[in-house]
Amino acid sequence: MWPVLFTIFGFQVQSYGVSKALAALVGAYLLGRAFRRLGYSVEVAHSLVLWATVWGFVGAKLYFLADNWQHFDLHMLGGSGFVWYGGLIGGALAVVVITRRQGLPLGTVAGAMAIPLSVAYGIGRIGCFLAGDGTNGTPTDLPWGMAFPHGIVPVDVPVHPTQLYETAGAFLIAAVLWVLGRRWRPVPVFGAYLALSGAARLLVEFVRVNDRVLFGLSEAQLFGIVSIAVGAGLIAVDRKRSRPMPTEDVAMPVEAAAARV
Repeated sequence: MWPVLFTIFGFQVQSYGVSKALAALVGAYLLGRAFRRLGYSVEVAHSLVLWATVWGFVGAKLYFLADNWQHFDLHMLGGSGFVWYGGLIGGALAVVVITRRQGLPLGTVAGAMAIPLSVAYGIGRIGCFLAGDGTNGTPTDLPWGMAFPHGIVPVDVPVHPTQLYETAGAFLIAAVLWVLGRRWRPVPVFGAYLALSGAARLLVEFVRVNDRVLFGLSEAQLFGIVSIAVGAGLIAVDRKRSRPMPTEDVAMPVEAAAARV
């Protein structure tokens, strides 16, 4: 593994932090392009990414601390220990606030953010893999099983490299969203992002090292199920709203008006 990329003037440049910075930069670039196509300000796109990143890290850390309050110590306030769904909640709140202040339609902004979110997540997971941060899977004898003897959380036996599974899944989801974006409106595209990313997390957790909290499922899997349900709901509601009114329903008011005349 490669938790430290290099050292300059005694300062360690870590792969985990670099990956998160790169994820934010790529996300900002992709969202800026999407905003430009929509006729929105690119500067607002960059501001969205900046504040979503900041509050995403705050939310991820607060969620981690709340989830591990029984074992709290000051080391937990350091640069490791973040929970993705806490970050999603924190980032989402920041996006809602900024979008409302700028007077932009939230549904359109959410749809524009779907692909950048997925790509950024995939890049961030590469950093988790390089750092060996302990988010790996269970032991395996498959040919691609990997040990992390020099990781932040050392693992000496071959395990599922679930970080790379999630990276591959995130990039595949981004490709699917790109295809859907050419046919669907923004809200169902964001719904597809929630459903697909939730399904990916649900599946990968079966080979992840995480405590099972309910019905044999981990906390991340429960969040994945909620994400699938919300995403499917957004798609269904949009389909219902966009369904054309039946001919007889359209004709009835016209006939009634003619009768009154």
